[in-house]
Amino acid sequence: MTTTLIEKEEIEQYKFVPAEVDRTQEFASKLSDALRLGNEFKSKTAMTFMTEDGPKRVETTVWSLTEKYIVLKASVLIPMRSLIDISY
Repeated sequence: MTTTLIEKEEIEQYKFVPAEVDRTQEFASKLSDALRLGNEFKSKTAMTFMTEDGPKRVETTVWSLTEKYIVLKASVLIPMRSLIDISY
């Protein structure tokens, strides 16, 4: 699968769609680690998510997590059900 790297400022231009497989539970531990990395160490996390235009990838700091969303700087939200991959 080919992904396009985008800037976090571009995220809101895309419409999210659910990934083929909902991996929210599987990613729970990685998301917690990404949150800690962002808040304590200002480290970035790479996230790939599904949009209507295909998979997109962003490298950014995770600021917060809710039950259904990943919160980035400037209150940018990524739905967890759209996540394809997380790495740091």
